[in-house]
Amino acid sequence: MTLNSIGLDLEKSKALGAELNILLANFQRYYQNLRGIHWNIKGKRFFDLHTKFEELYNDANLKVDEIAERVLTLGVTPLHTFEDYTKNSTVPVGENVTNDEDSIRLIVDSLKELLIIERRILKASDEANDEGTNSMMSDFITEQEKTVWMMKAWLAEEM
Repeated sequence: MTLNSIGLDLEKSKALGAELNILLANFQRYYQNLRGIHWNIKGKRFFDLHTKFEELYNDANLKVDEIAERVLTLGVTPLHTFEDYTKNSTVPVGENVTNDEDSIRLIVDSLKELLIIERRILKASDEANDEGTNSMMSDFITEQEKTVWMMKAWLAEEM
């Protein structure tokens, strides 16, 4: 077994980097969705949602950077073109979403896709003894599950 410069199995690190790149692509689409609904939201809940969407896209922007830096730490080049993001994303595209409930549902649906990817990475990072990636995924999952719960409560829907 060959170890990389942070003491992890080289092949497992490359595989994790590839999985993190998938997450990165999906987070970029999620971020763009959040920007779109922030800009385009209309209606009586505009002020509250406009502010909330800004909070969420600022957080997503920070996470994009964290993911890309982790990809680099594992010795892989982060994806960085829109073409790569489009090709590797499963998060739904939110085009011209202006309605409050549609906006919240887009967030819930996007987070569901991110959580699926993050849980897959969490399992692989645990098997690779990669505490850095594992910790990052655990933190993301905990935070996003809470956001989904709050969004579902806003929609008055069951989890």
